[in-house]
Amino acid sequence: MSKPLTKTHSRYCRDAALLLGKLIRTKRIEQRLTEQMLAERAGISRSLLQRIEKGELTCSIGSVFEVASIVGIPLFEDDKNRLQTTLSSYESKLTLLPKAVRKSLKETKDDF
Repeated sequence: MSKPLTKTHSRYCRDAALLLGKLIRTKRIEQRLTEQMLAERAGISRSLLQRIEKGELTCSIGSVFEVASIVGIPLFEDDKNRLQTTLSSYESKLTLLPKAVRKSLKETKDDF
């Protein structure tokens, strides 16, 4: 039987997840929502909500974003119209970029 792979995450990533979890928990308590009430509104289990609030990195990003949205934490833009505008802008930019990045077959000589 093979040993499960453990993923390592950067300190920044772990701290960001922990901060988002604490923000979610703070907002939930300020709005006087129980864990069960918020979990039901988000369509997730109470244990998943507890893991999100602890900043665990194995939670699905969709669940984390949904919970953050429900309690009123803006993730990218406060205004939903600006979010759509920004999204459209990046879609346009991605259209101009190559579909895939490939390793160059030629070795770059940069020793002048």
